[in-house]
Amino acid sequence: MTPWWRRSGVPMGEVVWSMRAELLAVAAFSLVVNLMMLTPTLYMLQIYDRVMVSRSELTLLALSLLALFLYGIMALADWFRARLLVRSGLRFDQALGARVFEASVQRRLESGDSGSRGDADLMMVRQFITGNGVYAFFDAPWTSIYILVLTMLHPWLGVTALIFGVIQASLAWWGHHQASRGQLASAQANTQADHFLQAKLRNMDVIWSMGMLRPLYDRWDQRHQAALCASTQAQFQTGRTEAISKFVRYVQQSASLAVGAWLVIRGDISPGAMIAGNVLMGKALAPIDGLVSLWPSWLACRMAWGRLCELLNRPSLRGRWSVPRVHGELHVLHVTLKAPNRPDPVLSAVSFNAFPGTITVILGASGSGKSSLARALLGIWPLSAGRVMLDGQSIERWDPQALGPWVGYLPQEVELFEGTVAQNIARLGEVDAAQVVKAAMSAGLHDMILRLPEGYETPIGPAGGFLSGGQRQRIGLARALYGEPKVLVLDEPNAFLDEEGEKALHAAMIAARQRGCTVLLITHRPALLNVADRLLVLEAGRVRAEGPKEQVLAQLQEPVSAPPTREKQFA
Repeated sequence: MTPWWRRSGVPMGEVVWSMRAELLAVAAFSLVVNLMMLTPTLYMLQIYDRVMVSRSELTLLALSLLALFLYGIMALADWFRARLLVRSGLRFDQALGARVFEASVQRRLESGDSGSRGDADLMMVRQFITGNGVYAFFDAPWTSIYILVLTMLHPWLGVTALIFGVIQASLAWWGHHQASRGQLASAQANTQADHFLQAKLRNMDVIWSMGMLRPLYDRWDQRHQAALCASTQAQFQTGRTEAISKFVRYVQQSASLAVGAWLVIRGDISPGAMIAGNVLMGKALAPIDGLVSLWPSWLACRMAWGRLCELLNRPSLRGRWSVPRVHGELHVLHVTLKAPNRPDPVLSAVSFNAFPGTITVILGASGSGKSSLARALLGIWPLSAGRVMLDGQSIERWDPQALGPWVGYLPQEVELFEGTVAQNIARLGEVDAAQVVKAAMSAGLHDMILRLPEGYETPIGPAGGFLSGGQRQRIGLARALYGEPKVLVLDEPNAFLDEEGEKALHAAMIAARQRGCTVLLITHRPALLNVADRLLVLEAGRVRAEGPKEQVLAQLQEPVSAPPTREKQFA
């Protein structure tokens, strides 16, 4: 049967396997540590049975020096295995960190899942495999060795340790069986409550200004109470397991003393062997007891591992084709797109062409699928059917990192990032001052930037809070124009623009067309029709009309029962 940690098509298990040399070294150092842990028991046995009988100070000194030397070896071995585990954790993070980040972003784009916490899951797994959890797993096999040593002292001591070892192991299995469902339910409920709150806090200005805080609290509290109930049940189960484990541990300590005293009374072992056997039995069962106490961490780590496997078990962005040069010829072939939690397609069999040196304006009412089409054109959302061809190749085959500099995208909701104005325009990469200024001038933004306190070096906080909606949109437009891309997709680019901004947008579009750029303007307002070469009209996710501007306008103006108003023509 395939181990649970290798039941996915992603290299989780392979990464662990690649660290086998370090893990074998950790096992070797664990061997030394556990061997040296016999030192206190043997030292105690020699003190009681040899030094106390012979009253030899020289023997006491020699035994003490030997014990001190062995303790030093144990400390060094423990230090070395700790360093190895830390280095292994760093290797684990380096091997998977980029993939986890990439897959988290990809999931966010595809499904809108803002709660993907791959980084937290990766940290949880890394901390477990570099902490006490791994020590417990490496130390657990030594229980049999300690029981063997106890058996050599006297068989009844070995039998006693074996009985309590079976009880502790059974308790560990039972605790796992009882706690796993509760831990899973608790984690899921807490995640749902946290995702709900974080999503709503992004609109806190609306919530606060219109008195929606109390209703929001009531909705969050329902999820919070469910999470609290699940967490309480999981804690009850864990506490019950730990209480039973503690009871068994105390009984074991007393039972080992009782059996040892009985054997001393019978004359089978010495009092020193009785004390040493009691200490050794505690060491023998300590790894199993450690596994019982580690069950919550182990379950959390295993759930995090499963989430990472599920996250990474998706097509990777690696291995896609590089982009030597983009010309911008775009062919959309029967594209169908479905959104999560929506039965009907957002787009149905959409087909059209866009060519370099042309401006295609995409019209349609709200909800007609315009923004969804923009995401489909750029490969952001996976297609349910059809293909988007860029320069004769499916856009899904291109490496997004290589394709990015050739593409400019202005979404409907502009998101700015922490950094300077110049860094935001330069797409957070290396700032080319000349290109930044050129893009800002194309967006009609240069003079406004110079009026800022530090010009292009003015820092922008999270989401660009001190900027107006029009300023954020124009910075987003400059970012889309940076580097003179060959494909421009602009979603409602004039939504927040004033008259000056509209003029700058028109000029930028004409300049982009003149340099051979393929421009797609998405809007529900007819103001941008003046610069259009081609029109695409969407209605309920389907193409109502497509082609050269004059031809589509004539088609839209054909009367059906009554002549449509101008507003209805471009709704």
